[in-house]
Amino acid sequence: MTLDPALSDRLKRNADGLIAAVVVEHSTSDVLMMAWMDDEALERTLTTRRATYYSRSRKELWVKGETSGHVQHVREVRIDCDGDTVLLRVDQTGPACHTGTHTCFDTDERLLLADESENP
Repeated sequence: MTLDPALSDRLKRNADGLIAAVVVEHSTSDVLMMAWMDDEALERTLTTRRATYYSRSRKELWVKGETSGHVQHVREVRIDCDGDTVLLRVDQTGPACHTGTHTCFDTDERLLLADESENP
């Protein structure tokens, strides 16, 4: 599999040849997770509609849910204006986070809390 050259030319990769992938649940718009993709992971994602990422620690591709069963069916992929990030809108089966939570952003830790008075 080879990524379409026209699409490949639009992407700006980091020093490791990767682009960031932000994953959002299609039905709720919850931000589920962030992962990395190389060209092959993006091509496989577009071809199979199963979210495929690149593991920096294992230095290999992985398909979300392949071992856990917590799959991501990809509904839409968008490229940001700079071409260095893709946004995946997915139907998530089970938890998205490896810790077993719905999203990787479920913790109570917040760097900045919304001011309740600003949101009526």
